[in-house]
Amino acid sequence: MATHAMIDLETLHTTPRTAVLTVGGVKFNPLDDSEPHTEFYFKLDIDSQDRDVSDDTIAWWGQQDAKVQEEAFSPQGRVHMDDFLDHLPKWMVGVDVLWGHGYGFDITIIEDMLRQREKPIPWQFWQVRDSRTLFTMCKTDPRKAMQSDLHNALADAYFQAKGVQMAYKELGIIR
Repeated sequence: MATHAMIDLETLHTTPRTAVLTVGGVKFNPLDDSEPHTEFYFKLDIDSQDRDVSDDTIAWWGQQDAKVQEEAFSPQGRVHMDDFLDHLPKWMVGVDVLWGHGYGFDITIIEDMLRQREKPIPWQFWQVRDSRTLFTMCKTDPRKAMQSDLHNALADAYFQAKGVQMAYKELGIIR
């Protein structure tokens, strides 16, 4: 059985050089409906990053639910960016396929963070997949009927992983 992983970010811009508020990840089996597992969740210290912030993205965050804003912006539990980057290669051990939700976003941003700190990227380019593209191949976005806790990186990673499982089933993907 191949091990897949899903990573999601909440950010302060939409470019690869964005500052990251939170990052969540889960591992999962896309070929059945088992629960995602081996999760992680980091709230990153913005001051440790030296990365871009967009006024438009800050304004967008200001329009989100107060609970979502509190989780994304509260100072409690923040860690240095390097703590996350040091954890990531250990977490990636045994992962065959890495998913992000959107070409050029989650995975690209993490790769830019790793390059910024001159750390190796713990996956190969051919291991990366895009769930946004997969979901457009389905009749409807498989997350819509079940997703809650929008814009929480761990919850989004969970629901995106469950969406991949549902998409594989709907599309008859067996490997």
